[in-house]
Amino acid sequence: MEGVHDDVGGEFRGRELASLESDAHESDYVNSELDDTTDAQASRGQDIQGIPWDRLSITREKYRQTRLEQYKNYENIPHSGEGTGKDCNITEKGSLYYEFQCNTRSVKPTILHFQLRNLLWATSKHDVYFMSHFSVIHWSSLSCEASEVLNVSGHVTPSEKHPGSLLEGFTQTQVSSLAVKDKLLVAGGFQGELICKHLDQPGVSFCSRTTDDDNAITNAIEIYDNPSGAAHFTASSNDCGVRDFDMETFQLSKHFRFPWPANHTSLSPDGKLLVIVGDNPDGMLVDSETGKVVFTLRFCKLTLEPGIEGLLIWMGFL
Repeated sequence: MEGVHDDVGGEFRGRELASLESDAHESDYVNSELDDTTDAQASRGQDIQGIPWDRLSITREKYRQTRLEQYKNYENIPHSGEGTGKDCNITEKGSLYYEFQCNTRSVKPTILHFQLRNLLWATSKHDVYFMSHFSVIHWSSLSCEASEVLNVSGHVTPSEKHPGSLLEGFTQTQVSSLAVKDKLLVAGGFQGELICKHLDQPGVSFCSRTTDDDNAITNAIEIYDNPSGAAHFTASSNDCGVRDFDMETFQLSKHFRFPWPANHTSLSPDGKLLVIVGDNPDGMLVDSETGKVVFTLRFCKLTLEPGIEGLLIWMGFL
């Protein structure tokens, strides 16, 4: 991710806020009632976001058309989005890919910067974890109840002792990335902070600062099981590093450095390959043990999945 300073972040946040406020003014659908939308209501034609289009001066179709024509996406590389559409097949419509169940407006996820949105995780069909200001919130679609899992607005200190853990902890951590899996939670901060917690245990297990670099934003975190079955996590950072930690001991096991900030890292199902993308048009397929570049790809984000004949590589273009 590009270097972010408070004034730059504020500029982009302000621009997005102004856009949203403009949209809200256009549609004028602000509703004081935070009623959820059910599948039964949606099947009767109610908008799944709760927007009362029948009371507005513009239709949903016209609003969408206008937005598609006028909205300009932010691009790190100018005009990079113009050519990517030429490589994409036209979407075939008419098939049912999913069925709407419910939309709740009683919970409010938040982000601190428009480029940092790795802040929501679904650990099951019914369990969602997300950031809301300084709190990590768990929301259940079964009970429709939200509960606070971690609050970093005050002073957070580790309750366990591990080598490298900062016993003094952190105060008012601005969380830039989040990962939750198998009762493990890792939050990364704008100043290189890492906060690790077991969801089935009270307190915080580990606090660490990955780097003292001025550009230390933790862009993304991934929790995974290595080939031996041990739980690990990777942290992709703006200091051009990708770090791998053992989640049992919370010790750094690998640290790979690259010539540009690392925005996201994914591990192949067999644990042998990493794919790393960042502030560069090219992504890299990397040996997970040595950090050696195996192959270079042009894309923006990639996911590795097992296929019938081998490895499937899903690429998304900016």
